[in-house]
Amino acid sequence: MAKADALPAALPAAAPEPLRVLPRPRPEPAAAESLPGSGSARPAIELHNLTVGYERHPAVHHLSLRWAAGSLVAIVGPNGAGKSTLLKALAGELRPLSGRIEGLAGRRVAYLPQTPQIDRSFPVTVQDLVQLGLWHQVGALGRWKGAHRQRCREALAAVGLQGFEARTIDTLSGGQFQRALFARLMLQDAELLLLDEPFAAVDENTSADLLQLLKDWSASGKTVLTVLHDLGLVRSHFPQALLLAREPVAHGATAAVLTPANLRSALGMRESFDDLAPWCEADAAAHPAGGRH
Repeated sequence: MAKADALPAALPAAAPEPLRVLPRPRPEPAAAESLPGSGSARPAIELHNLTVGYERHPAVHHLSLRWAAGSLVAIVGPNGAGKSTLLKALAGELRPLSGRIEGLAGRRVAYLPQTPQIDRSFPVTVQDLVQLGLWHQVGALGRWKGAHRQRCREALAAVGLQGFEARTIDTLSGGQFQRALFARLMLQDAELLLLDEPFAAVDENTSADLLQLLKDWSASGKTVLTVLHDLGLVRSHFPQALLLAREPVAHGATAAVLTPANLRSALGMRESFDDLAPWCEADAAAHPAGGRH
């Protein structure tokens, strides 16, 4: 499948921070492990010994798992653990260094990065922003019809922004702007939603409303993967979790993943990375660069 639905007017991504690399090779797991509840005949995502990073510098190593359609998963770990990099690979913005991603062929993917690349000083209305979620239907040469505008109004009402259509985006608060971005996600109608810290810098009421949207999407069969730092939020609202520290520490039921021992292990693994460690040539030979299928 193609990369996550691209929306116009995106700015170039910021250069990644220096990454640490494991100084040792890792054997390929015998089979992808399944998260609880992932016994669906058509899993939303399968990762097979996946390694992703930048310019041959791995950010996350040897990840093998399976998520069923409708999974609601929090991706957690220390800073620099590879969480955002994993989302970029799933969104199609990064090609795997090795291993492969399966289960995305023919499926629409929506991606909300931690810092949306939108110039809020540009004079566009809330409706202009939100209706870009229908870009997959209208395209560059299509015409916006009354039915499209009605769907936009319905999405805005669903996120608590009814009547905001004509407001320009520079007049919105941080929470209101995030609500508008969620309304755009709704219109993208994707089977896989990737969100990177979607509740950062928003108020408690906004977080509660947007969390309910994630739960509703999951209940409707959409797969939702969300990078989060707030472990209390994860424990309260996310039934599944993946704990990363440049390689998987634990994944499965949230209570079993976020144990004190696992969290200590994640911190220790992250701190053990060596910025000057070379690329693992044995890994490169054993697991050539893969892709998305």
